[in-house]
Amino acid sequence: MMLPVPPSRLEVLIPSQQIAARVKELGETIARDFAGQDLLLVGILKGAAIFLADLARALPLGASFDFMAVSSYGRSSRSSGVVRLLKDLNEDIADRNVLLVEDILDTGLTLTYLRGLLEDRQPRQLKVAALLDKVSRRVVPIQADYVGFEIPDEFVVGYGMDFQERYRNLADICILSARDPS
Repeated sequence: MMLPVPPSRLEVLIPSQQIAARVKELGETIARDFAGQDLLLVGILKGAAIFLADLARALPLGASFDFMAVSSYGRSSRSSGVVRLLKDLNEDIADRNVLLVEDILDTGLTLTYLRGLLEDRQPRQLKVAALLDKVSRRVVPIQADYVGFEIPDEFVVGYGMDFQERYRNLADICILSARDPS
């Protein structure tokens, strides 16, 4: 299989061991905040699937899953600014504790759209966990309740995140560089 970008253009930003430790910490914090309560984890496909799975295993409380899919990037490395709902929830979230699980909080447009959509469905609580936060790219003022790592304005892949549907399976989070290493 031919990769669209040579591996020499991948630079490890956050190694897998650091990701695992931080996800464990996030799980402990979320478990304290929702102690004794059930929680519905809503993963945003496809990028958040690995984060959701690891986070769920770090939660010592009753948790169920559902998924949504949205698109704002298509096959590009830059957001189009237009959010499209591709897959909606299967579960009713009225009067439930919901944790929206996102891979990366970037411009804030997608999260603002999703938060509004879900709040209209009247959950008991709606919180957001984002593995990565690119604060420098924020277009709308929004924050996640739980953040794994704040990162610079670089295009990242790995741990579920992709470029043209590739690199999702990398254990580390890597910067995908377009520059020629020579």
